[in-house]
Amino acid sequence: MNFIEKLKDKKCLVIGAGITGMAVQKALSNFGAKVVVFDEKKSSQSGVVNTIPDEIDLAVVSPGWRFDHQVIKDLRISGAQIISEIDFAWEVKNVLAPNQKWIALTGTNGKTTTIKMVESIFNSANIKGKACGNVGETVIETVCRQEPFDYLALELSSFQIEWSNTAKFEAIALLNISEDHIDWHGTYEKYIAAKLKLVTHSKVIIANKSDPILATKLKNQEVIWFSLATPSKGELGLVEDLLVDRAFAGSKDHAHEIAELGDVKPSVPHNVSNALAAAALALAIGIDHKDIKTGLSKFTPDHHRMELVLEENDIKWIDDSKATNPHAAIASLLSNFNIIWIAGGLAKGASMDELVQRCSNRIKSVLLIGEDKELIADTFVKLSKSVPIKKFEKSTNSKQLMLEVVSHAKSIAVPGDTVLLAPACASMDQFVSYAERGELFSAAVRELAK
Repeated sequence: MNFIEKLKDKKCLVIGAGITGMAVQKALSNFGAKVVVFDEKKSSQSGVVNTIPDEIDLAVVSPGWRFDHQVIKDLRISGAQIISEIDFAWEVKNVLAPNQKWIALTGTNGKTTTIKMVESIFNSANIKGKACGNVGETVIETVCRQEPFDYLALELSSFQIEWSNTAKFEAIALLNISEDHIDWHGTYEKYIAAKLKLVTHSKVIIANKSDPILATKLKNQEVIWFSLATPSKGELGLVEDLLVDRAFAGSKDHAHEIAELGDVKPSVPHNVSNALAAAALALAIGIDHKDIKTGLSKFTPDHHRMELVLEENDIKWIDDSKATNPHAAIASLLSNFNIIWIAGGLAKGASMDELVQRCSNRIKSVLLIGEDKELIADTFVKLSKSVPIKKFEKSTNSKQLMLEVVSHAKSIAVPGDTVLLAPACASMDQFVSYAERGELFSAAVRELAK
């Protein structure tokens, strides 16, 4: 009997009633399993319980549930098999689409942009491929499609990786590692270990040579490196205004043009780095350089990622609300000058020291909102006292709050300035999501420009 056949009439528990959990529940039900969904916070939902039934055979855990949660401990004691959605999807794939191949990437920042670049390259190369995971459809939904894809490109968070053990990849890319989700993992080292767990599950390892953590941790591994420097043999990088491949271009003594800087939009440093990672993943599975160039040139980033909202009177207004941690905000700040910086929210245990040390010389003024605004303010006082800071009180009316912030920014901005929303923090203390935060910023900018 195969994996799916063995599920018939099995007592299965899905932990988590979010998008992933409900997709797993649907798949298990379709396979004939007896399914219960557990979620303490959503037990009022139809079909969701807040206590664990007896004699569970298989539990599938949604990303974000900690190993030390009591329900996980109880399941371990009971002897139930516990797997992640990724591993569940892998086993299902082996039955429904045994020839389907997976590639994956992870990193603190740039994951969604890079994986969507890969999907654009798939389309240009006429490859039947799909991006999924932490973006778009869940992996299990994509695997269960009636017409299977030849390739899946998975965007994986540290939560998903930490729970996964059996999935295998043709190639994986590691974009960067910086402090994030410390509140969930417990320590920075545990967060790093979760990200690096992918290395043992892939035929080809691709990594950012400019990232000090990756460069140190992977120095004894066989890695295809990418960076914004001139590439050595076996690497991808930049030569003047060209993205260049010296890893897959036949002999490693040769170089092959991948694309021009102008093909990457926006061609700011961190996004060019994303493009090199996407190109390396595509090359690892045999996609031609010309198709990569076409795919990159046709790709347009999602909203709230270094998005120019307005340029008027020589003042730029940029929405980078997706910069939800210091590392992402650093990349954004280093791409601009004369910045009026709008920041704050939930820092998730991250330090702001590196950001202030590296970027304060580009910042004219700081406008702070959110739960952890004092953390950012205190860091500037400690490391860069000369930068003016204005704090805005937390408000239940997020639209009005953003109007006040943007109005103040407009009152102090002069020609040559950039007003940048790159909060370095998560949004959930005052906004539904980073997307709502960005939309309210953009709406306020346009309203006050009338």
